[in-house]
Amino acid sequence: MRGMFESLRVPVIAAPMAGGPSTPELVASVVRAGGFGFLAGGYLTAAALSDQIHKTREMAGETFGVNLFVPGVRTMVNVTPYAERLREEAERYGVRPGPGRWDDDGYAAKLDLLVDSRVPVVSFTFGTPVAADIERLHDVGTLVCVTVTTPEEARDAAAAGADVLCVQGFEAGGHRAVFDDDPAQDAGGALLGLLAALRLVRAETDLPLVAAGGLVHGADVAAVLTAGAVAAQLGTAFLRAEEAGTNATYRAALDAAGRATAITRAFSGRPARGLENRFMRDNSASAPAAYPQLNNISKPIRAAATAAGDPEAMSLWAGQTYAQARTAPASEIVDGLAAEAREAVAATARRFG
Repeated sequence: MRGMFESLRVPVIAAPMAGGPSTPELVASVVRAGGFGFLAGGYLTAAALSDQIHKTREMAGETFGVNLFVPGVRTMVNVTPYAERLREEAERYGVRPGPGRWDDDGYAAKLDLLVDSRVPVVSFTFGTPVAADIERLHDVGTLVCVTVTTPEEARDAAAAGADVLCVQGFEAGGHRAVFDDDPAQDAGGALLGLLAALRLVRAETDLPLVAAGGLVHGADVAAVLTAGAVAAQLGTAFLRAEEAGTNATYRAALDAAGRATAITRAFSGRPARGLENRFMRDNSASAPAAYPQLNNISKPIRAAATAAGDPEAMSLWAGQTYAQARTAPASEIVDGLAAEAREAVAATARRFG
């Protein structure tokens, strides 16, 4: 079971990108090119996720996975002041801030679905599921992957029974997969880049490692394989794929390539890397560590900004190297990555030959 990713013809994985970019069509295109793809279960209902699983199976067979968010501890942070702060921003789009409630994203129902559906691979973000949940998945033949950012998280995931670890560097776009969202760890020295994280995690475990964070070129794929990963997981590299569900305003902001990226809690209450915009600049400093409460508060604003085609209040998640990503069918992106990786390996061999 642990050999799933080692057996890929092209060791490239399309990362789960919640909120729309991940689609069955994207997964299937990557799979047909020899890679692997994840559906994003985050923010979907169990019924909507079931539909996506069915469509993906029709197009990609059994070479796919699903990602779930592990529910965090219900925090007691008072988010009312932040909601009040966003009232003026909401009025700009004719909406109100959403309710600052905690929820578990329908975790139990979606886990039941994945067990019943015997999904080939299930990955988890924001923590390690309890050992009993992992055992349920193992009982139906599912491979379990846990996303980690530190050696300590890797030890916890291995102890709980994970089969594979996805090691995420701070270069990655979207939410950081940290288990414990402690604002005290925001200082740059506490965040590990991908190569450093791979090296430190490898010293803790012999589990297969998947590498994620800022990978957009075949040379990047070759580099992480050389560093000990069995495959490279890319998200930002597929945001502009023709099959991705990335909306038009989001695509235009990526195409323009004129914005820096930064990590913020302003949209969701958890640290996430995206393109800088007005909402991020105005609210990052005051956003508490309170996920998913802040995500629920900002949701109507983000939806209204998207409907208005205004990128200044959208969560435009992207990795540090987003400007180097390409627009093409996903299969062509995978083919290009494979060709670039082969050339990078050959060039390295010539240098050391």
